[in-house]
Amino acid sequence: MYQHLLGLESPRLGGRSAWRVAEVRLDVGAETIEVVAEHPEGTPAAAGCPECGLSLACYDHAPPRKWRHLDSCQFKTYLIASIPRVQCPEHGVRQVGVPWAEGSSRFTLLFERLAIDVLLATQTVKGAMGLLRTNWDQTWNIVQRAVARGKSRKVDGPLPRIGIDEKAFSKGQRYLTLLYDLDHSTVEAISDSNDTEAGIDCFSQLSEGQIASVEAVAMDMSAAYVKAAKAVIPLADQKIVHDRFHVMQLATTAVDQVRRGEHRLLGRGETSPLTKTRYLWLTSLENLNEKQRGLLDEVCEQNLQTGKAWAYKEMLRDLWHHADAASATDYFKDWYKRVIHTKLAPIKKVARTIKQRLANVMSYCTHGITNAVAEGVNSKIMAIKRRVGGYRNKQHFKTAIFFYCGGLNLYP
Repeated sequence: MYQHLLGLESPRLGGRSAWRVAEVRLDVGAETIEVVAEHPEGTPAAAGCPECGLSLACYDHAPPRKWRHLDSCQFKTYLIASIPRVQCPEHGVRQVGVPWAEGSSRFTLLFERLAIDVLLATQTVKGAMGLLRTNWDQTWNIVQRAVARGKSRKVDGPLPRIGIDEKAFSKGQRYLTLLYDLDHSTVEAISDSNDTEAGIDCFSQLSEGQIASVEAVAMDMSAAYVKAAKAVIPLADQKIVHDRFHVMQLATTAVDQVRRGEHRLLGRGETSPLTKTRYLWLTSLENLNEKQRGLLDEVCEQNLQTGKAWAYKEMLRDLWHHADAASATDYFKDWYKRVIHTKLAPIKKVARTIKQRLANVMSYCTHGITNAVAEGVNSKIMAIKRRVGGYRNKQHFKTAIFFYCGGLNLYP
């Protein structure tokens, strides 16, 4: 039975020799099954030299090794075999490959495939450990091998639309920089920190062909990432697209600054009309319910500075609804003239910031991309991070990101 389940051929006279199941050991108390595979002495090796592929006779056998296989009912099943070695005239004595496992692995191919499926389903190493009945080191080794395997197989295809963003690794302002393929929602490169050097390192991990294929790069308004893109990507000035979400985030933060300042002034000696209204100003109008809209109308009727700042923020959202850059630019100029003559210092600061980067904000009309895909992937990464209670090892965090979000072919 195990001869067939493992896909092993029996030796045939005059033909190519292979492995056979010589013994099956059952230990009911320990709930284990050991399947002993044998390669007869003096027969040709099951494979040639692993370096050059030259077919050679078996030289000797290495000491017995053990591989974890798929369980037989409730019993853990192990495959045990002494691997033959060949003596290559060019490369010397080499251990040949076996048909049921990859080199240096302690698991059969079928078990590794099952383990990867379980890891992807549970999204935690500890959760997979309980189902697979493996320890942490064994399970994490499968993750590392899968990522290394996937990276080695990955083809450097074109990346016309990419995004770059930062991701917090742990408390204390410790960040990673991630590069995304916006068309396939995958992480393509990771580097430490969130400065210009980190951005350059991320872009430089792409091949020359991939860098040449870039048509648009979505990013926030970070000067560091702008410098990095200009240092690596040809004609980056025409390809950078400042993400609309981050631009509107600046405007929303400015509205909140106006609210806080006005709330302090109005709250001296009496109840401020802005009490318990913070959520109203931070939320888009269409996301408010009927009661919240009624409260917003009441506050706006009092002609407060916060209401004016909120109105300018809502007007700015229409900037991305124009069909072309020319009309969007005209709209911004009109909005800018209105804002710059107000006394709303935080909103005026946002207006000047956008004006300085206007070309790369307006490039949205040409390329039509945002960093929404990157934010979605970041949410997935955060969910994985929360499930495991965080990562203390930065390299392990990177490996987990590639495993779950790298779009890699992980299976052996």
